[in-house]
Amino acid sequence: MTLLEKNAKSAAAQSNAISHKLSVAPMLDWTDRHCRYFYRVMSKHTVLYTEMVTTGAIIFGKGDYLSFNKAEHPVVLQLGGSDVKAMTECAKMAEQYGYDEININVGCPSDRVQNGRFGACLMAEPSLVADCVNEMQAAANIPVTVKSRIGIDDHDSYEFLHNFVDVVSKADCKHFIIHARKAWLSGLSPKQNREVPPLDYGRVYQIKNDFPQLQISINGGIKTYDEANEHLAHIDGVMIGREIYQNPYMLVEADNAIYQTSTDILSREQIVAEMARYIDIHIANGGRAWHVVRHMLGLCNGLAGARQFRRYLSEQCSGNEVTSQVLFDAFAQVTIPAGE
Repeated sequence: MTLLEKNAKSAAAQSNAISHKLSVAPMLDWTDRHCRYFYRVMSKHTVLYTEMVTTGAIIFGKGDYLSFNKAEHPVVLQLGGSDVKAMTECAKMAEQYGYDEININVGCPSDRVQNGRFGACLMAEPSLVADCVNEMQAAANIPVTVKSRIGIDDHDSYEFLHNFVDVVSKADCKHFIIHARKAWLSGLSPKQNREVPPLDYGRVYQIKNDFPQLQISINGGIKTYDEANEHLAHIDGVMIGREIYQNPYMLVEADNAIYQTSTDILSREQIVAEMARYIDIHIANGGRAWHVVRHMLGLCNGLAGARQFRRYLSEQCSGNEVTSQVLFDAFAQVTIPAGE
């Protein structure tokens, strides 16, 4: 039985009991289905989120924007939109596809999402978000959650955040993921909005104190599992994004460090072998090796030969004829420490 099949079987047993103690943040252009499969190979319990998908893409797009591998469970669709009817239609589709949850994006500050009236700008319209949550949960039998900032522009008081959570939670939203920075809707790029506004973890802790009946997860600036466990003394879940994307091998420690399991730690060699099998399947279905390996460039970070590993994959994966052997050849550039 391959790891693909083992994870699918394990996921079926877990799907009704998701623990959000650790999740990987939705990251546009990054957390696609190949990236998520790679992460699931390394951690059975970490909750995975899709990159944000808009209602327009799902309803009117020519591609299949909802497909995922069964081994990815628990997996959450992050949805971008604000039209209640469209959001409800997408919720029904997400349930039919088998997603474990749907998350509404109320945190992205880019101009593109503002023009579509979704993302962080929706923090100024809590009643509209509540209407979306209410109708979506009435139409689909899976939870609807919300990911937000602590504030936007000059609306950055604790009272503003408290009111947002209060209004939306009354629509029976039970889980909020809060990026502990406010967002500037103009004047800062999305990258700057992840770095410039100061973090205020205490404000997220206070939300948990004021709404003890809700599940509150925290996001922003968290790099280690020691930091994550410090946060978990105050709130229910931790979401990590770019640190995992840049150093994905840290995920092999996630189940033991966060979920207190006794999981055997996979070696990089085992991960490469499993991902090579996955690449073979992807190629057989008409895909290209690069679609997968682009998410694996950081697998060997910190080891001698890591730069050569990244360079080899970047330079050798451009053609349609590339096979999974490219991954083994790249890995041969790396010096593995004794004992791994």
